[in-house]
Amino acid sequence: MFGNWMKTSILMAGIVALFGAVGAAIGGQQGMLLALVFGGAMNLWAYWFSDKMVLKMYRARQVDAASSPYLYNMVKELAGRAGLPMPKVYIIDEDQPNAFATGRNPDNAAVAATTGIMKMLSERELRGVMAHELAHVKHRDILISTMSATVAGAISMLANFGMFFGGNNDDRPNPVVAIAMMILAPMAGMIIQMAISRTREFGADRGGAEISGDPHALADALAKIDAYARGIPMHTAERHPETAQMMIMNPLSGGGLRGLFSTHPSTEERIARLRAMG
Repeated sequence: MFGNWMKTSILMAGIVALFGAVGAAIGGQQGMLLALVFGGAMNLWAYWFSDKMVLKMYRARQVDAASSPYLYNMVKELAGRAGLPMPKVYIIDEDQPNAFATGRNPDNAAVAATTGIMKMLSERELRGVMAHELAHVKHRDILISTMSATVAGAISMLANFGMFFGGNNDDRPNPVVAIAMMILAPMAGMIIQMAISRTREFGADRGGAEISGDPHALADALAKIDAYARGIPMHTAERHPETAQMMIMNPLSGGGLRGLFSTHPSTEERIARLRAMG
């Protein structure tokens, strides 16, 4: 518990500092002050509302025992095994097989699965995936991942509008510096995400295997998802790459962002660790 709150505090401090650096580079002292205020306000907003924003972004629809008994009852059973409150359950109408969890704490959590993953995986494999997502909830990873996705997107927005941000003519930086910041600031935001994301996936794999009681099921699911996900685009993730680290598998296509800024450890290593548990 303490470790995750420490990670969250470091993330929030790092994000606010990055906002200030971007503001100073593209708007001088006035820009730095405005950016610091905006960064602090953004963190508070992200704490309370980022989960709702991400679910809306992916056009997720909430389901219950009547509308989707297969997924809902599966999550209910696994949540009981994990000793967790029942999260809200969502389905995303996307062909790519993927899933994620969000929310600020276990009492306000949600898990989401795409229609693609529900069609592709067997019941045993899907149980492994949903147990992985519930492990994120149990470890309180979901606040960190959802906040980092939200604020990384805000940094990109701030950097992209940097040429119009703050300061008078004497206070504005060299245009070359501003352009460089527009490129480097989103990269810095993604690096902050990467710093805390990869170890969380290993922890959720182990925790999910313990919840489901079947490490090989999650290993089989990861192998199947990895084989098919790359060839099936997820357009929302491509438009908002900062949300990629929330998924059980990197949803981005095989371009530069996937290779240079992967927020997930290699699938082969994840599978090897799960096989070793079994």
